[in-house]
Amino acid sequence: LDSINFGLDVDNPGYNLFLTGLTGTGKATTIKTCIEEFITDKESKGVSFQPKDWCYVYNFSDPDHPKALSLPQGHGKAFNSRMERLLKTLHEEVPKVFSNEDYNKRKQTVMEKQQREYQNALNDLDIEARNKGLMVEMTSAGAALVPVVDGKAMSREDFLALEESEREAVEEKRREMMKKVDDTMGKFRDLSKEAEEEMKIIKREAGEFSISGPFAELFYTYSDHPELVSFLQEVKEYTLDNLDIFIQTESSSPLQGLVIGPQVDPFMVYKVNLFVDNSSAGRPPVIIESNPNWFNMFGKIERKALMGTYVSDHTMIKPGSVQLANGGYLILNVRDVLLNPGVWEGLKRTIRNKEVNVEEPWEQYGFFTPQGMRPQPIPIEIKMILMGEDYLYQLLSVHDEDFWEMFKVKVDFDYQVNRTEENMAAYASFIRQCCDTEELLAFDRSGVGKVLEQAARAVADQEKLSTRFGQLKDVIIESNYWAKKTESPMITSEHVEKAVKQKIYRYELVAERLRQLIIEGTLMVDVEGSVVGQANGLSVYDMGTFSFGRPSRITAKTFFGRDGIINIERESELSGRIHDKGVLILSGYLGWMYAQDKPLSISTSICFEQSYTGVEGDSASSTELYAILSSLSYLPIRQGIAVTGSVNQKGEIQPIGGVNQKIEGFFDICNAKGLTGDQGVIIPFQNVGNLMLREDVVEAVRNGSFSVYAVKTIDDGMEILTGVPAGKKGKNGNYPKGSLHYLVDKRLKEMAEGLKGFQASEETDEKK
Repeated sequence: LDSINFGLDVDNPGYNLFLTGLTGTGKATTIKTCIEEFITDKESKGVSFQPKDWCYVYNFSDPDHPKALSLPQGHGKAFNSRMERLLKTLHEEVPKVFSNEDYNKRKQTVMEKQQREYQNALNDLDIEARNKGLMVEMTSAGAALVPVVDGKAMSREDFLALEESEREAVEEKRREMMKKVDDTMGKFRDLSKEAEEEMKIIKREAGEFSISGPFAELFYTYSDHPELVSFLQEVKEYTLDNLDIFIQTESSSPLQGLVIGPQVDPFMVYKVNLFVDNSSAGRPPVIIESNPNWFNMFGKIERKALMGTYVSDHTMIKPGSVQLANGGYLILNVRDVLLNPGVWEGLKRTIRNKEVNVEEPWEQYGFFTPQGMRPQPIPIEIKMILMGEDYLYQLLSVHDEDFWEMFKVKVDFDYQVNRTEENMAAYASFIRQCCDTEELLAFDRSGVGKVLEQAARAVADQEKLSTRFGQLKDVIIESNYWAKKTESPMITSEHVEKAVKQKIYRYELVAERLRQLIIEGTLMVDVEGSVVGQANGLSVYDMGTFSFGRPSRITAKTFFGRDGIINIERESELSGRIHDKGVLILSGYLGWMYAQDKPLSISTSICFEQSYTGVEGDSASSTELYAILSSLSYLPIRQGIAVTGSVNQKGEIQPIGGVNQKIEGFFDICNAKGLTGDQGVIIPFQNVGNLMLREDVVEAVRNGSFSVYAVKTIDDGMEILTGVPAGKKGKNGNYPKGSLHYLVDKRLKEMAEGLKGFQASEETDEKK
């Protein structure tokens, strides 16, 4: 909690949060609660949070790069509405101005003036041409000069019938006159341009008159936002330059109904894409993205198919979680982020540049994308929060050089808390909250106590409680089911116990099959009698959602030789490195205990009988040593007692994991074959605090039909297993006669002398 509050309070770059811990420890619930409390605390101190609205608008200078405009919270929706009203007003007002009498009179005046000047120039040209015996005829190809005879145009035949000198004279006049015709045609073009310019001025003045009011209102409203004023000025200029789009009718189109290609919407420039709307956000946004693919994270540009191609515009840009969380908090599962191609690099780029682009992910891999629109990036201020397991944090720290600079705050969620009065009261509150939110029956005192017991059992510690609340919530819900089955008004310890047993029952098919094989004798495990060189070891099978203990027969055979301890599992490549280490430690113990005055002339083979899937871990190393000592001393080991615990070279027993499952696994076998009162399990004394056994096991221990022994050394364990004192070395360097160590030491001396004599005999035979 301290780490979370620190990370939320530091605004400097890179102080984003990474939440680690096992699944079900309440990371998502806790971070949401902490964010709410942090915001509330800031608000109480007068700090206001006002996330901005963001809009995309048309870019007049580069249509493929839409502009991003920021507005104060809630103003984006208003701006969008005003632009819609503006377009509607233009549709109504512009046609009115161009249809009124004053505009038509001004337009008629310009046209009449142009016509008069045109006619005057044409008359002057015609008079001058007639004075030279020519006539001006206007054709589709332009003006033409024709000779005149008796006031009529001369035909081509008559012209060719003239004398050559007369024809030359006519041609000379026509050449001189053509210069005048060209000058007049140029004057006509100038008159047309002047008229066109005057018509544009009249139209612009009329348009200015019709749109000045609506635009003036917008300029005044957004006078404090220069970017918006600049955009509105461009819209106004566009409107004045394209007034025809408001006054054209369907009948005015000469190609009505004929579609030549993709049509551009002339009114697109008036449309506003309300990209991020925070009008209803009373607080900074807190976004939890459960599917962080590229488009969900960074937004997308939608397209529509038209005439065999794809088209898009600024109104089809859609936001992602990063844009929606701008000014607030974005919570992600790091595993989901890493599994989606490109998202991790895109997220780092966003954090590094403090801006987010809406772009096509395929472009990063060199693929072609249609109509490459690139909207203007949006600056972001966001607190990123990643959740994941610790190994992912370690991997990213080692292999990604940018990671630690961007996620400087690690928040480690423990899977357990101390079993204090305060925490137990908090557990009771948690149970009540689950009952309220899930609409369950209420728990009585015994039911709450049993849930607390399960919380301690989950972490295998009498002084701790599990914080994997997801698993505990399942127990609460399932207890409610069994309570309703019995029509109980409340949930009691019996219903919780029933829920736990039924959950185990649903998962323990493999454990049940293995127990049956042991009971039938297919898997050989003795729970009665005594055997030399044979002991019952205990291991844990982890099935993911369920784990259980299983006893295994471990045997040891000793004989002459110098091979030391032969691990059959290792020789057959069925053991892991930790198990191999545990076996090698046994050689150190034997040498330290018995080879101070003689060489250790021994070969020992140890084996997990009927083990075919591999062995890992060192929790059976003490069991292996017990079997070896039994084989050397010829002292039989009680088969009704199973053993767990690792050992060091000094013979000290070391703690192990899964102690409850191991005890319960052996108890189930003994219970199935029949409890005799001589059965039990030897555990390291350090594991006593981890005992959270089932009710039936506790009851069996209480009535003396089953035992749990805690030992500190190999000597303690061998005394229980054999009933013979271990013996301590006296001042004379010898062990008490008849003790365990005396018998082992005696046997090792015999083996050393026997081996020495055998070697001497061999040397004699070789000489002979």
